Amino acid sequence: MADDELQAIRAQRMAAMRQQQQQNHGDPNQAAQKQEDERKQQEDMKNSILSQVLNQPARARLNTIRLAKPEKAAMVENLLVNMARRGQIGGQLGETELKGLLEQVSQQTKQETTVKFDRRRAALDDD
Repeated sequence: MADDELQAIRAQRMAAMRQQQQQNHGDPNQAAQKQEDERKQQEDMKNSILSQVLNQPARARLNTIRLAKPEKAAMVENLLVNMARRGQIGGQLGETELKGLLEQVSQQTKQETTVKFDRRRAALDDD
């Protein structure tokens, strides 16, 4: 009787493992599709907020910046979306206001570059 119970438990466990494995194999496609849909929805929401917040010339400037410096454009877009959600933006921003925001972001992310010359005196000596 113990062997029969053990066999039944094993069969149950194997069936559960098979079912879980099938779900896991089906899940990546569904999970990837769900993530893609969420990403598209967030992107659409961000674009709709940006179109409400920026006038056409400012939007064109931001798109031009995106071509040259995508990470800076993403930072400015996120900044604008957050400001719009908090109600810090009244009306549409023009090109001059966008330039001001770009300067602020540039100052925050400014990287100091230094050049260090390593002169090897032993190789240059003619002695």
